[in-house]
Amino acid sequence: MRAYAAAGADAIGVWELKLADGGDAEALELLGESGLGSAAAIPLIPSILSLPLMEGPDDPRARVDAICASVHRLAPFHPSGIVCLTGPGDDRDTVVEGLRVIGDEAQRAGVRIGLEPINRIGGENWTMISSLGEAVELLEDAGRPALGIQFDTWHLWNTPNVLQEIPEHVHRFVGVHVADWREPTRSWADRVLPGDGAAGLPAMLGALDSAGWEGYYDVEIFSDNGTFGNAWEDSLWDVPLEKLAGAARDAFDRVWEARNRSPVDQVSPGAV
Repeated sequence: MRAYAAAGADAIGVWELKLADGGDAEALELLGESGLGSAAAIPLIPSILSLPLMEGPDDPRARVDAICASVHRLAPFHPSGIVCLTGPGDDRDTVVEGLRVIGDEAQRAGVRIGLEPINRIGGENWTMISSLGEAVELLEDAGRPALGIQFDTWHLWNTPNVLQEIPEHVHRFVGVHVADWREPTRSWADRVLPGDGAAGLPAMLGALDSAGWEGYYDVEIFSDNGTFGNAWEDSLWDVPLEKLAGAARDAFDRVWEARNRSPVDQVSPGAV
């Protein structure tokens, strides 16, 4: 939190796995003292269906119960939204029912849920949805007002017509994650700072801004240093935190300044 505040960030994301057992009161106090707002929160169990790459129960009911418990734990941090994934597979009915239960619990806790579509490239281990339209279909089937969408530039930049879909669905967004796409990318945990990749972020941020998004832009970088099995020599996670936080803020500011100079119908080569 000190590094983010020193870098001029407005907010910080809250990851439940980084909260010490029994240390929530201290974390809340430190957050208040930092002056930072609270961006997207990530629960310890982030998906309704089990994830091959993460530990957790296999039973969807147990996973939904865990997410509901996380909703109440994270609510005092007043995040912009709490991220939820479907998990992989095709058990749509289980996901819809899980979203209803989670949505009801979020309503009682006074928070929003951000259902996050995951990039179709490599997303088979994470999700059954990879576009805004697919997320909206699930939300409409679930029919709970506390349910929204977590928009992620890294996951959505290469989906068809994303720039045109942003104004159509922006009213559902509860958070925006920002990262750029390394070309060629080496894994899901190989993201780069805004402006350093092929995702066409100026156009995407311009579309979000024009559509009226006024929430946080939450820079979310996965850059494997061995944590997930690939120790990239150029991993951003090996950069000292204070330096990386400042670099992330500067990179975002450069892309933000370029947003109005990028035509809204332009995306980077490779997008489809």
